[in-house]
Amino acid sequence: MTASKIKQELFALADEQKREFLPYFFKTGEGQYGYGDKFIGVVVPKQRALVKQYKTLELADIKQLLNDEYHECRLTALLFLVEKFKQTKKDIAQQKIIYDFYISNYQRINNWDLVDLSAPYIVGEFLLNKPADELLQYAKSENLWLQRISIIATLRFIRANRFDKTFEIAKILLNHPHDLIHKAVGWMLREVGKKDYNAEYQFIIEENRYQKMPRTMLRYAIEKFPKNIRQDFLKSRI
Repeated sequence: MTASKIKQELFALADEQKREFLPYFFKTGEGQYGYGDKFIGVVVPKQRALVKQYKTLELADIKQLLNDEYHECRLTALLFLVEKFKQTKKDIAQQKIIYDFYISNYQRINNWDLVDLSAPYIVGEFLLNKPADELLQYAKSENLWLQRISIIATLRFIRANRFDKTFEIAKILLNHPHDLIHKAVGWMLREVGKKDYNAEYQFIIEENRYQKMPRTMLRYAIEKFPKNIRQDFLKSRI
């Protein structure tokens, strides 16, 4: 398969109602985070089915799709890249090639779903058993999507019961101005809580972080806490 054929397949799967709805859902208006993005109108399950059907795509074709103006082309490219990473079967040299490719193209991974459906399975997986100091560098960058990659990649760490990187990055991003980072950090803290309630609780109360967190971040983080404790946090009664 080639990039152009994959794009043809995506257009064949287009849904007119989705094409009209998705620009609104992904905030493509002037001044919004997805400004200027274009949509074909293909839902994620159909994109996954396309990847499952063809299984592999060369990096040159993935890059071509990543550079496409259409959102679904970029997401499908990333889904192919995730599949390619899985197929390396612990070949560290090949994994590094894919990881480096991913990071070098981060500017094209430019919406929250593109990050969320790829970062844990490439960046998180590759760095899982390494020092992973790059994640801290990404968190300190000035690029919104690289910052989101830094925290969402730690989902792979959380699933391995390792929370230190999530907490380190959460500290860096605690006062970030953007709502998409508030939601991402809160979500990852909530995932920690699913594994270890006390670990998340202690992080939130340490240095009174719950009082410093943006409201959205805190709400996401404590969503699974008992109702009375949620209310106490939101009313600063802890």
